[in-house]
Amino acid sequence: MSLFNVFTISGTGMSAQSVRLNTTASNIANADSVSSSIDKTYRARHPVFAAAMQKAAAGQEDSSVGVRVLGIVESNKPLTVEHNPGHPMADKDGYIYKPNVNVIEEMTNMISASRSYQTNVQLAESAKNMLNKTLQLGK
Repeated sequence: MSLFNVFTISGTGMSAQSVRLNTTASNIANADSVSSSIDKTYRARHPVFAAAMQKAAAGQEDSSVGVRVLGIVESNKPLTVEHNPGHPMADKDGYIYKPNVNVIEEMTNMISASRSYQTNVQLAESAKNMLNKTLQLGK
């Protein structure tokens, strides 16, 4: 594997962690939202990743390696249902519906994504330094 593939791998890793950070931020931003129906209530979202290594195992030069974002899925955890007939968003039975977002889990996820992003940046920086040192050997 070429040292240049390291940039591809760390770049796709940074891109994947960026999606993870944005999704987590969206979850946190909607954690306190309220709805009058189950169908309209915000549900926590999470990205799904996969390793992209189709041709890398065969040793082909144009291999795609790194991380792919397969999509973003909604959590199937149950929503929080609260009986609050005085709330302006209450349905005809007096219930309001809150998202299935756990803010503590989301903050932990955000810290993890941030550190993973930082690790990918450091990996790219190390690869750049190694390439520069290799080029200086010829002088």
